[in-house]
Amino acid sequence: MQARGELVTVPQPTTAIPIAQMRAVYRQADVERRLAKLPPKEHEHLRSTYERMLEKGPERFQVKPAGIPAMDHLYEELPNFHEVLDDLRRQLALCQDSQDGLEITPMLLLGPPGVGKTHFAREVAQLLGTGMGFVSMCSLTAGWVLSGASSQWKGARPGKIFETLVDGAYANPVMVIDEIDKARAEQAYDPLGALYGLLEHDTAHAFTDEFAEVPIDASQVIWLATANDERNIPEPILNRVNVYEVRAPDRDAARQIARRLYDRLRRAHDWGSRFAEEPSDAVLERLAEVAPREMRRAWMTAFGNARLDGRAQIEPNDLPPTGPRRNPLGFVQ
Repeated sequence: MQARGELVTVPQPTTAIPIAQMRAVYRQADVERRLAKLPPKEHEHLRSTYERMLEKGPERFQVKPAGIPAMDHLYEELPNFHEVLDDLRRQLALCQDSQDGLEITPMLLLGPPGVGKTHFAREVAQLLGTGMGFVSMCSLTAGWVLSGASSQWKGARPGKIFETLVDGAYANPVMVIDEIDKARAEQAYDPLGALYGLLEHDTAHAFTDEFAEVPIDASQVIWLATANDERNIPEPILNRVNVYEVRAPDRDAARQIARRLYDRLRRAHDWGSRFAEEPSDAVLERLAEVAPREMRRAWMTAFGNARLDGRAQIEPNDLPPTGPRRNPLGFVQ
């Protein structure tokens, strides 16, 4: 086991090799004390949670890039995110060549569906060389998914914050709250209530999951939320984050995104060598009408159609129709 404070390197798919020190995300003595108080032959799930915490130990990697990582590819791939990327670079510059940890102000990305907000969040986690937790608020079925539910309830379990920090390898993962404006408050529980303390650096030091009831240090978590409409987000949340309006890319930017995605898909597959290095202008013009999150599906459809026809060059007719598509249900009369 690495000694606390010892610098180590961890792999990362960027050009800047990250450095890390070990940070305790909970106190082992707290876990031992809670475990000792459990009645015998009761609360088996809670008991196994404590035992897992003791087995894994409290130390996690606290990662940061050794310098400002190469970001040119993100500026090219995500031309509608330049404002966010500029701010991210400024915050990364503050901690380079210092003993300070990586500190990123919580971010809220506002924009229409399909502009690449969730993809950007994943790219940030990859850029920083840390892990990522993901919670989709639009598919939330339990209000306690962030902070856990009391072990007294049937079927209770820890929340996503606890799981990401305790079961993961990092003390400073990127935590994505997707479509935060879709969170629905239940009559007795606010699903966003835990965020009021978690988004504050000082109070996040001792976040207590309602299931495990052991203080967790969530102060290093990098928060990134996405939303379509800020009117449905509580004011206390908006006051704790940097808000960025992400617009749909213009036609030139959309062509640029499509071109880079074509190149990435072609290089990622062995069959890519059978296709031309550059797509035609006519194809790129068609792709410029497609939302960024739909471009990958469109390219894969086009690659398949061209291959079936024995061609190395994709043609506009290889692309799927633009706009929403409905598949008919039932039998055709």
